[in-house]
Amino acid sequence: MRKVVYYVATSADGFIARPDGDVAWLDRPQPSGGYGMVAFYRSVDTVLLGRKTHEVGRRMGQESYAGKRNVVFSRRSRKGSPGVEFVREDPGAFVRTLRGAAGKDIWLVGGGALAGALLDAAQVDEIVVHVVPILIGEGIPLFAPRRRSASLRLVSSRPFPDGVVRKRYSVSR
Repeated sequence: MRKVVYYVATSADGFIARPDGDVAWLDRPQPSGGYGMVAFYRSVDTVLLGRKTHEVGRRMGQESYAGKRNVVFSRRSRKGSPGVEFVREDPGAFVRTLRGAAGKDIWLVGGGALAGALLDAAQVDEIVVHVVPILIGEGIPLFAPRRRSASLRLVSSRPFPDGVVRKRYSVSR
């Protein structure tokens, strides 16, 4: 079965973006290899995004993820970029079906609301979070707030010379 991996960056205080969706604080010199993103990108063939995350990407000039099936969850019907599929159905049910189809792993790009919904539906297998050494004080959390309890097992932790730390967790079922 295909894995769903939430591969994301957060500020040291746990936010994936400022309240308005701004992620300019992520623009920083990266070490050689880009924190492993190139290898990770090759390991997936589908990306999952919430509508707001997709809109932020479009404003930044990224219409879609090249060479991948792009799925955007939105409660409203949308017309968007070529190669982007808008889905209105329940994210948990959709991803459960998607995981059963042949293919590579699935990248849960975000945002926090979609990540929370999929975690609550037991459709997230791994969380790979890059903690960036910056405090932004407020913003969009890694997972949308909700009463939940999810046990994680640390698989690996890797510090980079610029202070970023990549932590990889498996989600216990």
